[in-house]
Amino acid sequence: MTKQKISVGKLRVRKGDTVVVTAGNDKGKKGKVLEIIKEKNRAIVEKVNIITKHVKPSANHPEGGIEKTEASIHISNIMLVDPATGEPTKVGRKLNDDGKLQRFSKKNGELIKNG
Repeated sequence: MTKQKISVGKLRVRKGDTVVVTAGNDKGKKGKVLEIIKEKNRAIVEKVNIITKHVKPSANHPEGGIEKTEASIHISNIMLVDPATGEPTKVGRKLNDDGKLQRFSKKNGELIKNG
């Protein structure tokens, strides 16, 4: 059985954005997006969804042991934090004066700077 490749639309968050978790065990936590996994619609957020991972001793890591790392969280469970107000907001896209798409906050209509 082969997996079908699912076409993914435009994502509302980018690497470097500050987001708040809206669902799950870490609901209410804020963090910075470290990585976006577009194929799976997931994001890795700083200090959110921490898992413990058992690491085998190797040449690079001679002691081995237990490491705590961030696991990915689904995009639908995070919301962008508006830089102006500090509250979660939906994101819209509109053309700016140069004809490029620019993200804006749907709460107050202000443009969102990249990163």
